[in-house]
Amino acid sequence: MAILTISSPSQYMRKIVARQLAGKTGFSCVSREILLEASEQYNVPQIKMARAMNESPTIFERFTHGKEKYIAFFRATFLENLKQGNVIYHGILGQLFVQGVPHVLKVRVVPSMEMRIADEMERENVTKQVAQKRIEQADKERANWSSALYKVDTTDSDLYDLVINLDHISVEHCVDIILSTLNAPYYQKQEEALHHLNDLAVVAAVKAAIADDYLDATVSCTDGNLSIKLDPPVSQAENRKQEILTLIRDIEGIESVDLDIRSQIISGTPMHK
Repeated sequence: MAILTISSPSQYMRKIVARQLAGKTGFSCVSREILLEASEQYNVPQIKMARAMNESPTIFERFTHGKEKYIAFFRATFLENLKQGNVIYHGILGQLFVQGVPHVLKVRVVPSMEMRIADEMERENVTKQVAQKRIEQADKERANWSSALYKVDTTDSDLYDLVINLDHISVEHCVDIILSTLNAPYYQKQEEALHHLNDLAVVAAVKAAIADDYLDATVSCTDGNLSIKLDPPVSQAENRKQEILTLIRDIEGIESVDLDIRSQIISGTPMHK
């Protein structure tokens, strides 16, 4: 079993590299399918899911966590798919959701701006000026999105195990480099990766299940032992506990649940004489 995520500023290049890898490995190759599955599972219009995953949040959305709920739905679906193993994901966000997971190969493929412009001109039948403007706008939007929601720069090489510059390397050579890296002993030890993914998938599924009312809850899971904390204290704490337990009761992989939900202390009103 192996898991790869392919990132690139060029959606077209991500797809080309991923499909060639899938052809040589027999792995499943997924991207937009995750968004469509999340949209159906959580009953969210596809257009809202797509905007949440591609457009930077407005000032209002930053205060109301407008996009974070949809991202929680996407993350849960994404991690559930990765648990199956032997998968290549070439959509957005993949490298962010598996940070800290051992033995998952995170790759970034970087074509030159000239290559991206030429691809855009050919595929969309537009002028060089229009192609460049579209690419620059997309790059700006992606940078704003990742900075606003995750405080990260997706071009940061520390997010990846392997960064390949395509200025002087063909796509075929790029694929061979990735395959060679994937065959290294470290990336063959998938039991530990699956162990981490199972816990991450539980956390993601719980966050998605309680997102409507408890998006700010702190959720963690170790070996299936789930912990949920609400801070600050809330009113009707016992009712909240029962509500959360009901929302998460059908999630697989949970061995035990620890709810840290404290009651809100309401000060008494002094009597007037």
